[in-house]
Amino acid sequence: MTRFQAAELPDSHVARTEELIRTGIHSGAYMPGARLRERELAEALGVSRVPVREALMRLATEGLVVLEPRRGARVRRLTLRDVDELFDLRLSLEVFAARRAAEIVARGGCHDVLRKVLDEAGAATARRDAAGIAAANTAFHAELITMTGNRLLQSSFQPSLGLMHWLFRLTGTERGAEEHCAEHRQICDAIGAGRPRLAEALTFSHIDIRREPVMRSLSRTLPAD
Repeated sequence: MTRFQAAELPDSHVARTEELIRTGIHSGAYMPGARLRERELAEALGVSRVPVREALMRLATEGLVVLEPRRGARVRRLTLRDVDELFDLRLSLEVFAARRAAEIVARGGCHDVLRKVLDEAGAATARRDAAGIAAANTAFHAELITMTGNRLLQSSFQPSLGLMHWLFRLTGTERGAEEHCAEHRQICDAIGAGRPRLAEALTFSHIDIRREPVMRSLSRTLPAD
């Protein structure tokens, strides 16, 4: 299970606090570079400072928050360079993961979780739930990595998940959500059929085709570096 799936976590106070801060970052309520002070957040969210501190640490592992010694936490400043490098990373890791996932299924593995996340994305798209679409789409890509069973790959990819989720929120459109669902289903079907090269090619195309339009769109709002 990933933290981008709508499931109740055992530490519900921390999970709820984490989601509220993440939503604030995505919506712009907490602007890039803004200080995230534990006391102010605790008062605003109606919790103690303990879940706030833990939530900020979790968001730092996602790349949304920067923790600075003796200065506390601040919202990461997202730049065009960050976005460009994220595409590079995804083309390296996710394409490999899709191929490996299909190889695992071909040897008898299952992809039930991937299909479940895909269904959640489809339901969110049908009800035009922008936040739900971004979360489910992020969960789909995270599950590709999880399916490999490669712990080093998962730990390497984890810090990019928050940036990916943020990017999906910044660039999501109704038409784009429908296209994402259709392409995700093709990838899922290729993995389910145990066809590694097809899964690899579809994943590469799915990521690479969006690079130029996303960079062009965000160039109006994000600094270069």
